[in-house]
Amino acid sequence: VQDVITVRSSGSREDNESQRRWKEKIVEILAEIQAPLFLFLLRLCNWVLLKLLNCLFLGVQLHRGQLKMVLRAARTPDVPLVFLSPHKSQLDGLLLSFLLFSQGLGVPRVTVGGHVCSPRLRALVGRLGGIFLPSRTEQTPSDRDKGLPGAVLAAYVEEVLKSRQPLVIFLDEPSVPLRLSAAAREWLSLVYRALRNGTVPDVLLVPVGIAYDVIP
Repeated sequence: VQDVITVRSSGSREDNESQRRWKEKIVEILAEIQAPLFLFLLRLCNWVLLKLLNCLFLGVQLHRGQLKMVLRAARTPDVPLVFLSPHKSQLDGLLLSFLLFSQGLGVPRVTVGGHVCSPRLRALVGRLGGIFLPSRTEQTPSDRDKGLPGAVLAAYVEEVLKSRQPLVIFLDEPSVPLRLSAAAREWLSLVYRALRNGTVPDVLLVPVGIAYDVIP
């Protein structure tokens, strides 16, 4: 982020007012990406989700052996978990968050693609652990690695991995299955960049399979 600011500010006089404007821009971009987690809301949504699952499904099956392996992998020191999942319904993110949170793996950060949603819904999803691509990087894909939004996003993903928060990346879109989406490419490239730069020593990639008898 500092490198981008230095390039953009070359030839101009740096003063307190200029630094303040840069800080405001960075905070504005960060607010687009994520929101502070709201623990009371998380617990409330977990309770609501249990009721919802009982209404929607006759049962939810979980492979205990695979979960045991994931819990063992989570104990690996200084190595974050990145869950890679197909995207079959809008409930996928809630289901994975509920599962990981209920098993003591913490609140995962769930990546959200270029979905258009209202500011209120975006704020709600953010407080439940959703993270978004900044709107400017969505509009100008060719500038993602150059501008300030791309730099702030890369720094944010690095901090998520360094703090060992679980990260969930959906590989496709429900409307276009079995094809890697542009948003998934962006999130995966950020994880690879953090690994390449030595921000984290390693990353454990965990494939996740979700199947519905009838997709809700």
